[in-house]
Amino acid sequence: MAASKLVELEAGTGLPRWQLALLIGAPIALGVGAIYLWNRSRKKKSKAAGERKTPEGSASPVQAFTVPPSVYITFCARFDTSPLERAQAAKNKGNKYFKAGKYENAIQCYTEAIGLCPNEQKTDLSTFYQNRAAAYEQQLQWTEVVQDCSNAVELNPRYIKALFRRAKALEKLDNKKECLEDVTAVCILEAFQNQLSMLLADRVLKQLGKEKAKEKYKNREPMMPSPQFIKSYFSSFTDDIISKPLQKGEKKDEDKDNEGEAAEVTERSGYLKAKQYMEEENYDKIISECTKEIDSAGRYMGESLLLRATFYLLIGNATAAQPDLDRVINMPHANVKLRANALIKRGSMYMQQQQPMLSTQDFNMAAEIDPGNPDVFHHRGQLKILLDQVDEAVGDFDECIRLRPDSALAQAQKCFALYRQAYTGNNQSQVQIAIDGFQDVIRRFPQCAEGYALYAQALTDQQQFGKADEMYDRCIELEPDNATTYVHKGLLQLQWRQDLDVGLDLINKAIEIDNKCDFAYETMGTIEVQRGNLDKAIEMFNKAINLAKSEMEMAHLYSLCDAAYAQTEVARKYGLKPPTL
Repeated sequence: MAASKLVELEAGTGLPRWQLALLIGAPIALGVGAIYLWNRSRKKKSKAAGERKTPEGSASPVQAFTVPPSVYITFCARFDTSPLERAQAAKNKGNKYFKAGKYENAIQCYTEAIGLCPNEQKTDLSTFYQNRAAAYEQQLQWTEVVQDCSNAVELNPRYIKALFRRAKALEKLDNKKECLEDVTAVCILEAFQNQLSMLLADRVLKQLGKEKAKEKYKNREPMMPSPQFIKSYFSSFTDDIISKPLQKGEKKDEDKDNEGEAAEVTERSGYLKAKQYMEEENYDKIISECTKEIDSAGRYMGESLLLRATFYLLIGNATAAQPDLDRVINMPHANVKLRANALIKRGSMYMQQQQPMLSTQDFNMAAEIDPGNPDVFHHRGQLKILLDQVDEAVGDFDECIRLRPDSALAQAQKCFALYRQAYTGNNQSQVQIAIDGFQDVIRRFPQCAEGYALYAQALTDQQQFGKADEMYDRCIELEPDNATTYVHKGLLQLQWRQDLDVGLDLINKAIEIDNKCDFAYETMGTIEVQRGNLDKAIEMFNKAINLAKSEMEMAHLYSLCDAAYAQTEVARKYGLKPPTL
């Protein structure tokens, strides 16, 4: 199926929110943004707190004195006050300087306060360090900020202001790992109610994910996905020459040998063998056979280039795929269907690389050179959904349906696009129209598994869990080897019945069916995070990372893994753990 990942689930379900990504038959996780998985079920709105810039213990702003700090401290010392009282007086004076923007003077006062404060007064002493860190922060002295915040946290390990200020400074110093640990602690202590700390966590997770994915993806070993995934990928194309069975006149090698046409076989055997291997699901040999055809400049040069590029994309080697796609696109006398298909696949590749302008250009070019090709409009409609251009997506699906009225997949995805538009816009009448549309699709196309799967996701949003479960069962009947359906059904059990055992059994069943199903490992990792089994979660995320089909998907998975790892460090350092299932 082209669509294999969940859309957002209703808040308050105890599960993370998911976004659906529809792209050329292959699932990709979009918009990484996965901050902290345990927070996704909360209904409370985050507090949009202001920047933590002011020092602690300050009254309303007043004009600061112009007396030098050392004179003021000496003046205070003349009175019979305790060391703590003198330290507090120095701190208060520093706060006034801070409010007036006189940060050097404020730093001097806070330093005096630190020197005067008895060591046993840990809470007060930690405040003085934190306040001095705030002044250093205003002067962009990040190393000093980290040092003073560390002193404050050592004295008061759950000091939110000091932890958050240190996190911000660590980000400036490009120490993302420790920054993430600090902001994770802050998020837990604030019960995930402060927007500023949540945004910092999200930003750092994205940066870490991108950095790690870039390095990992560059050096990864290409891996062929499961046969089910490959068949699902090709099923999303209806006008693709290379995915069709051997055509009339394209005889198998043994038939050619029997007819004594060895010379012709030698010339054409590379591509023909590759087509045979496709029919036999012997996918590992396809690239090498296509290469033979290309190196010998055989009759099926264009087809071989496109088929080889397609399998490069399937194993996640976009660098190798692009030159082949470029050659096909630039072949002036090549079959227009080949060129259009190459443009669709290159456009999809660009979208995975987060280059939407180049992606749009390729799809538009495909529509220009082959306006009667339903695949162009089907896949461009999917692109428009990803770009949140729903009206244009519906228009493309309509054109696909006009060109190929029996395209059940396009009709189901059109219903889903209309549903998501209505659902996010809280337009209940349009939601019902979309639901009615789904019912019409499964009535007219009862063998389209994708229709049942997308309908089930819409029903889940509407909390019609029993009916959604029926749709997933129907989907499994039609495609018993589709692992992602078992994952969706497992998540439904968790949301509907809070039945963790059944949910996990279904997801484990998905892994048994397809041990290369990255979506199953990702989902299992997400659940283990919410259960508090962080080591198990990290193990699952790492398995998913090794199976990721694009750098963008890998970055998303790294962000989930890094979030889980940060929690383990926070638990070890501060004994802090988020709520669990």
